[in-house]
Amino acid sequence: MKSPKWTLLPPAAAIAMALSAPVTAAAPVAAAQTATHEHAAATPHKLTLNQGRKWTTDEPLRAGMGRIRSLVEPQLAAAHADKLTPAQYRELATQVETEVGAIVANCKLEPEADAMLHRVIADLSAATDTMSGNNAQVRPALGLVNVAEAVNQYGSHFDHPDFTPIRNVH
Repeated sequence: MKSPKWTLLPPAAAIAMALSAPVTAAAPVAAAQTATHEHAAATPHKLTLNQGRKWTTDEPLRAGMGRIRSLVEPQLAAAHADKLTPAQYRELATQVETEVGAIVANCKLEPEADAMLHRVIADLSAATDTMSGNNAQVRPALGLVNVAEAVNQYGSHFDHPDFTPIRNVH
């Protein structure tokens, strides 16, 4: 279940997120492709830099993304080895959602950086839905991989000193 804090998006951010989300008739195609190549099912939002520079961050964002990274990285090997249970994926998804809720509630960024962050948050939300088993056509392991990819995209586009990308995502 999603944290109620996720519903606190400012109207402008919610509109920006909705407008940035891909809306196509290709969703059934992506679902059909999961049987042959699950990585094709993930369509992350396009992130851009701030005129060639990383977006500014604040402490609540850095702390929350650091905790999400710490939750996800140690579980990737077990996920790739098919050793996590559905309950473990659901618990991990809940923990990630809790961190995202805290980021949304406490992070104070400039509007442009905030809009870009909400693209990462949308990717995290889709990934935790997959981890929770809300998409029966996609394995929960792909959701975990997608969380790791979203964390790495965050690190590539946001100024987070000492951020280390998650290795061995795939």
